[in-house]
Amino acid sequence: MFGEYAFNRQQPDSTEPDDDSEPDPAVLPGNLPPDPAGFIGRERELAELHCLLRSRRLTTLTGVGGVGKSRLALRAVTDPEQARPDGVWWVELSPLRDPGLLTMTVAHAVGLADHSARPLDEELCAWMADRELLLVLDTCEHIVAECRHLVGELLQSSPGLTVLITSREPLDSPCEKVVEVCPLPCEGPDSDALALFRARAVAATPQAAAAFDDPGRAALAAEVCRRLDGIPLALELAGARLRLWTMEQMAQRLGARFAVLSDTRPVVQHRHRHRTMRTAIGWSHELCEPVERLLWARLSVFTGDFDVAAARAVCAGGPLPASRVERVLAGLVAKSVVRRSLERGAGARYRMLDTIREYGHDWLAELGEVQTVADRHAHWYAALTQAADRGWLSPHQVDWYRRMTAEHAQLRTALEHLLGADPAAALEMAGALWFFWFSCGHVHEGRGFLERALRTAPGTGAAHTQALWALGLTALLQGDMDAARELGGECIREAARLADPERELRAAYLRAVSLLMPGDPVRALELAGPRARAGHGGRTSGPGWLLCRLATSYALCDLGRFEEAAEEARGLREACAELGERWLRAYADYVLALAALGLGHHGEAARHVRAMLSGKRLLGDRFGIALGLDLLAAAVAALGDGELAARLLGTGHAWWRTVGRPQMGSPSLTALRDQGERQARAAIGDDAYEAAFLGGTTASTG
Repeated sequence: MFGEYAFNRQQPDSTEPDDDSEPDPAVLPGNLPPDPAGFIGRERELAELHCLLRSRRLTTLTGVGGVGKSRLALRAVTDPEQARPDGVWWVELSPLRDPGLLTMTVAHAVGLADHSARPLDEELCAWMADRELLLVLDTCEHIVAECRHLVGELLQSSPGLTVLITSREPLDSPCEKVVEVCPLPCEGPDSDALALFRARAVAATPQAAAAFDDPGRAALAAEVCRRLDGIPLALELAGARLRLWTMEQMAQRLGARFAVLSDTRPVVQHRHRHRTMRTAIGWSHELCEPVERLLWARLSVFTGDFDVAAARAVCAGGPLPASRVERVLAGLVAKSVVRRSLERGAGARYRMLDTIREYGHDWLAELGEVQTVADRHAHWYAALTQAADRGWLSPHQVDWYRRMTAEHAQLRTALEHLLGADPAAALEMAGALWFFWFSCGHVHEGRGFLERALRTAPGTGAAHTQALWALGLTALLQGDMDAARELGGECIREAARLADPERELRAAYLRAVSLLMPGDPVRALELAGPRARAGHGGRTSGPGWLLCRLATSYALCDLGRFEEAAEEARGLREACAELGERWLRAYADYVLALAALGLGHHGEAARHVRAMLSGKRLLGDRFGIALGLDLLAAAVAALGDGELAARLLGTGHAWWRTVGRPQMGSPSLTALRDQGERQARAAIGDDAYEAAFLGGTTASTG
């Protein structure tokens, strides 16, 4: 992730081993999902796509739901010949319900965790301007206008960008090449449709192979494929039914169900295929047990994937007790209605394809349960957020980071629902997600949700103060120091009114850092230093106290009081180690490195900052990684290794570009970076420096 020069050995002061192996530097960046095994047919379409992705800048795959657009796109872009120097990036848009979050979703997918206050679309265009990459926007039909606008801006600003779209309808963009994805061919004994039907049936039950080997029953299987129009999703659903039925039963029941779908005139083919798909799903729905149909409907409230605990909490009730949800869910997986996957750090995850989810949502409306189930969903994720907030400063911090990252789409859905249905709960949830907005790279999104919640919810109480503080943190990371200072002052007044020491400490941190970053360490020390902390009281293991210690140690470094800074940072690191948390501990390592550098202990500085980078890698903290690379460059430059320092500065430059504002506009951070550059140039000369710096900029930030 950072290159071999940033993590060339395990540090002795690292209390936990890295759980990420060192990446192969030859691997190009990207985030493609796994390509499921068993792709069948589509040779002509793949050949056409291969040419288009090298000759056209915007290609859109269209077709009815369930026809296989996403699978075809994924198979096409995983071809090694489609690799790009700056990666192949997949953006799944099916869970996105608020079009206003489109740019944030794309930016996050490609690794741009922008912390500036500039409009994010401008930052994304600037970030892509000199890159050569392939961007896939999957499932765009519900936000066509927004996708058309964003893609147009990106293509105009980035000559090296190629875009592949999947959508049930085209974008109608001037430079767009539209490719209709048709169902699989059904004719003949070796048709692709029959091959897919056989593969899915045998996957469901190996005994089904005998039915396809018998000529008479194979003919029935071919008839099933024709009845289903060769639509892949319909064939998968039918294949799963062969667990329980013979081929004869399958053909007979399909014949009765599909007799009305006999119009095959070309002018109505698209509508006909859509009706076939809906009818196939409806047929599968009817064949489910009543509790399976009920769970199917209730699961439709989930956008994206979910875990079994969420399904149990949200979907239980009435004839479906919580104790049966997991077993009924397994039945839907066996019938190919729900898909199951295993994800690192998140365990088993489940999801429904959009076409199936939409059908379930229609039934949920018929049951009159849309509002009830949406309320349950929102309050479940609000409760999860509160648990994550409580567990953030704990040994489970990395697990919470991974889990909340996996739940990102559900958190959005819950917040959107609560903003309309329960503004007070939305305010509480948005404020409790401070760590997600501030520490996990979702600054723009967090600021948007917090501002909306503060506009609609009551303007007093602890939840209001917490949301103000969280909003101040996002302003801080965006470099909006005026807003951060104002919000810090407001938080100080509100916390004093509540007589809550923890709130007072958090407010003091916000106000202190809003003064420290522009260059006023004296005032910052007055607000967050030991005397101020003692005056507030509060838990010495709480976020407010620990954050104030961090601000204090930074301020002391800025004042050149390096031994005091190191003492403060060591105390902070020990407190974090006792809690088992990693995020703040890594920043304590950063200050220890900064203090060691100031005292002339350059080897010690390098050791501390490597430990800091190891912790930041675990939590995907791009801001922290960029900070650490600049400091490591200064340390190794002081040790005389100008080439390594130049490479690190180049890599740091690449990471700062994913954050937005280089060095956050801070005079002290800029001075540190410039110090490393001066020493590196002096050691190896300008030409060698430029070459090494350029080499560093090519390091992956994915």
